Amino acid sequence: MNADAIKVLPGRYCNSLTEYSRFVTREVHIGDVPMGGSNPIRIQSMTTTDTMDTIGTVEQSIRMINAGCEYVRITAPSIKEAQNLAEIKKQLRARGYTTPLVADIHFTPNAAEVAARIVEKVRVNPGNYADKKRFDQIDYTEAEYKAELERIYQKFSPLVKVCKEYGTAMRIGTNHGSLSDRIMSRYGDTPQGMVESAMEFMRICEMLNYYELVISMKSSNPQVMVQAYRLLVETMVAEGMNYPLHLGVTEAGDGEDGRIKSAVGIGTLLEDGLGDTVRVSLTEEPEAEAPVAIALVQRYVKRKAESEKQKANDNDKLSAFSLQLSAHNPYAYKKRETYEANAFIGGHMVPRVVVDLSHANLKDPAILNDAGYIYSPLLDKYSMGEQSVDFVYLADQLPSFTFPGNLKQLYNYSTWQKLADKTLCHPVFTLREYIEAGDRTSALNLVRVTNADVESDAFGMLPMDKSLVFILETGENHGMADQRQFFFKMEELGLDIPVIIKRSYEFRTQDSELRTQDLQLYASTDLGGLLVDGFGDGIWIDAPGVETKAITSTAFGILQATRSRISKTEYISCPSCGRTLFDLMVTTQMIRSRTSHLKGLKIGIMGCIVNGPGEMADADYGYVGSGTDKVTLYRGKEAVKKNISSANALDELIGIIREDGNWIDPV
Repeated sequence: MNADAIKVLPGRYCNSLTEYSRFVTREVHIGDVPMGGSNPIRIQSMTTTDTMDTIGTVEQSIRMINAGCEYVRITAPSIKEAQNLAEIKKQLRARGYTTPLVADIHFTPNAAEVAARIVEKVRVNPGNYADKKRFDQIDYTEAEYKAELERIYQKFSPLVKVCKEYGTAMRIGTNHGSLSDRIMSRYGDTPQGMVESAMEFMRICEMLNYYELVISMKSSNPQVMVQAYRLLVETMVAEGMNYPLHLGVTEAGDGEDGRIKSAVGIGTLLEDGLGDTVRVSLTEEPEAEAPVAIALVQRYVKRKAESEKQKANDNDKLSAFSLQLSAHNPYAYKKRETYEANAFIGGHMVPRVVVDLSHANLKDPAILNDAGYIYSPLLDKYSMGEQSVDFVYLADQLPSFTFPGNLKQLYNYSTWQKLADKTLCHPVFTLREYIEAGDRTSALNLVRVTNADVESDAFGMLPMDKSLVFILETGENHGMADQRQFFFKMEELGLDIPVIIKRSYEFRTQDSELRTQDLQLYASTDLGGLLVDGFGDGIWIDAPGVETKAITSTAFGILQATRSRISKTEYISCPSCGRTLFDLMVTTQMIRSRTSHLKGLKIGIMGCIVNGPGEMADADYGYVGSGTDKVTLYRGKEAVKKNISSANALDELIGIIREDGNWIDPV
């Protein structure tokens, strides 16, 4: 099989690109909680206790179930842990909990075969189930590659037969960072390699008439993860398969970063109707994961009901829209090409951030602190940070203090006209205002538009010059798809105008923390879903009732997660499990406290070797548990210091960063 054997047929990875329509998958039986088909999108998480700690695992499982988990995954790194799953299951059932259990398997086929006789589902990683990773590049002849597939069949088929006999489901879970040397040698570190890694195992299952499968394509990079799932669906459809999808961004991290990164990957796919179960992987207690996953999924319960009313319109749009999609490859990232307006936005510039201060107290210079400009009353001046916004929208309010010289102010056109000093000030027009305006002399002219405007007569009357920037808004229920359609229309018309994507949110909850979390999840889905495809030269989040500081942080977090604009250190931190060899939450916070100023560096923090050099393939440096109180440090995929004391490991890591010239002292 050649590397280009999987053909890309744009537009085939989901039912509809214009309206919400869930991709129909095969129903898979997992205990008494079936997945796929017409079943709800299921919620799950994974225990972090030692699997041999029966009581601890049972108690944690109950907390997870009470938090909303419909499946509980437990690691089984060897036969003894696999055998103890029977006792864990027995005690859970005795206490009235019938939630299906999933055994997590890496490297150990014999443990998988034991577990499959006990639990309702086993998860195997095709990258390490039958292969040992040595990072070797191997040139296979077709005969040699075929022999490798036969070897995998011999190693994997006994598990398939056990699952068939016991009615056990299986997840074939590919991870971007743990592809086998064989797959890497033929397909490279690519979404296509991820898909083929799973398909080899899926084809063996079908050869043996076993179909109780769930598939996942996880990566710590949401962009790669999205592309891999899309290509998986395309490939499955081409081969007559429609297995349920388990969605997750692996090693997402904790706090705001973990929620934003997870939502960018998971939410983008949910928008297109993909996904039958969700696990949000946070470096937090596992019971904290389910509420985040539920918040993501609940949007689509309502979305499904409302989309039924619009299906007639969808049928009319889809054929033309699919043709538009053919100009865009959804399986590879390419930033939309635009001109550079006023040497500030568009072109090769990073996406810009807008915040709304139109209702703020513009008599207090410190109001800009929440927008990333730290005001010193003593010096009467501002200092910028890595997350200082680029535009503030003031509507019709006039500030009583002088703004910093690199912060651009946006005013409604009628107010902008009256300003005596327009040096840093730019107008925001309606479409009609811009067409009729006599004064358009600003270096940047921002015009509010919607997807529907492109079809209007007024759009054809727009004066075009390279000061023009669109602010793209939507009031549609399925807003991401509506705004994406605008970008395809722009491509069709050959227009290279920079676009700021604007989304507005209203939250009814009185809980400020929940408002902030919902904003992180929703905005990361809606804006991230466009940015991962290269659409958007700026973002504007409008969320009354959410603090400006949280809006600013969310905006920059979305740009970081989509790799569109790097403003801080990135931590690829695993969520912990029974294999973990130290307290991941404490360790992650300790490492963050001393390295969070290293903008642009990616640091992997892994609890054990399973999630070591493979899973953190995207990281510059790695901190990996290798034994009790022992840590191995990595530079990329290379182990540079092995089995050092955890007491000295962080200092040693910083020493390696210094040696490489990547350290700067914190301010």
